[in-house]
Amino acid sequence: MADIISLIKELREITGAGMMDCKKALVESNMDLKAAQEWLKEKGVLKAAKKADRVAAEGLSLLYHAKDGLTALLVEVNCETDFVSRGEPFRELVDQTASILLDKRPASLEEALALTTNLYTDATVKIGEKLSLRRFAILTKTSSQFFGEYIHMNGVVSSLVVLDGGDATFAEQLAMHITDRNPQYVSLDAIDPQLIVDEKEKQQALIASDEKLAGKPANIIEKIIEGKVNTLFKEQSLDAQPFMMSENEEPVKVFLSKHKARVVNFARFKVGEGIEKKVVDFASEVQAQVKNTQ
Repeated sequence: MADIISLIKELREITGAGMMDCKKALVESNMDLKAAQEWLKEKGVLKAAKKADRVAAEGLSLLYHAKDGLTALLVEVNCETDFVSRGEPFRELVDQTASILLDKRPASLEEALALTTNLYTDATVKIGEKLSLRRFAILTKTSSQFFGEYIHMNGVVSSLVVLDGGDATFAEQLAMHITDRNPQYVSLDAIDPQLIVDEKEKQQALIASDEKLAGKPANIIEKIIEGKVNTLFKEQSLDAQPFMMSENEEPVKVFLSKHKARVVNFARFKVGEGIEKKVVDFASEVQAQVKNTQ
């Protein structure tokens, strides 16, 4: 039988788990290498369960392309600390996640999570943090259309756009604009009418509690509400936003017209957006990682 040092080394090479975890797995499995791998996998499931309530708001948002050149993926994968997000094991996890999603083309996040369960269980053993596939978008184009893409700060914010007409340069400029200005909709026409109704009701409730507007005629109140709602959705609509490449702050739709182009679809992910982050200093992150690898 191989000595325990050799088995630990072999198990670490196979799983990437920490030395002490590998030693314990072998001891618990009577030095059976395959059984030790299963033990580590079960340990990963338990680790993931224990970490379920932790906040994973760091990570990467990256872009990938299928071999056919007509399909692109934008994906966000989260971890607990910035220290881990900058490491090679985490980047490998994102790459492997992207490979699975581009191959299987899941229709929902639930389906994607089911496809990647084993991958994330193994990664939990190796990395030692809460890891999560938060969201993804798969966009397709025709051979005559263009992908525009932009990755900001090595994966903090990433954007992907499909442009019909125009050219590759303009598509890239639009992706940069989307990354910077964070539109929510392609155009005003693309907004769900119910969202507009909901926003009007929200503004009406706010105005009702504003003492400065008390006693104003109903038609004036209606105009104020319309103005607030229109301003909000114009700020959130890509085609109505002032184009960041414009010297005169002309809206994006003017440049789309000049290029005889239209935006088919777009996606933008900012890592941790909407997640309340915990504050951890770098030294603490390093100490936590040293502890996790022991």
